[in-house]
Amino acid sequence: MGFNERTHAFLAARYYARLKETFGERGVAAFIHGVQYYAGQRGRRMAQRAIREGQPLTHATYLQYGELKSTELVQPTDKDVLEVSPDYVIRIRRCPWHDQFEAMGALEAGQVYCRYLDEAICRGFNPDLRFRVERNLNSADCCVHRVAETRYEAPPALPPREQYRRDFSFHCGHLFWSMREVCRGIFGPEGETVSDGVLADFRESYGQEMEETLRAWEHHDFNVCDD
Repeated sequence: MGFNERTHAFLAARYYARLKETFGERGVAAFIHGVQYYAGQRGRRMAQRAIREGQPLTHATYLQYGELKSTELVQPTDKDVLEVSPDYVIRIRRCPWHDQFEAMGALEAGQVYCRYLDEAICRGFNPDLRFRVERNLNSADCCVHRVAETRYEAPPALPPREQYRRDFSFHCGHLFWSMREVCRGIFGPEGETVSDGVLADFRESYGQEMEETLRAWEHHDFNVCDD
């Protein structure tokens, strides 16, 4: 099966469910905080690479330095650009994360996750960029993302920095261990028990070999780029 976008969504859904079941609204708040922490780390790694290479922290640069190495579950036709000026607005009509949340009966988790994820990635990259998620597929018929005051004459056409794309074993490891760090920080041993439960859920669904791959990222420093 391997790691992909849906595996990534599985981890988010199970963290949301176990945190809410264990801690109620405090668990939901911890989940949101964890998603923002995880996403901010991604954005800051993107910014580190851009600064190293002398690139301004603009929205056009942000589009170049994304880390996700998409699988065949994502197709170019899934997304289109609605506006480029004064704001940059995209619409996403299909998404494998949403497909996974829906298959798990976890649309509430997906709605919360997608509400905060991309905004936090962009804020980690450059907090002066005004990124807003206006709709997401877990509660609407499409996702709509808006970045204010880009004022492009045409959609940015600079090629992505493929050398910085990371596969989903990395991104799943990052999500799991960053969320575990937040759960432990907020709830102590009870938070670690939540993470242990998510890992058990993952092993049951994806097998011991993929669990071991997830475990292998435990001591990685996700706060800095390593390439």
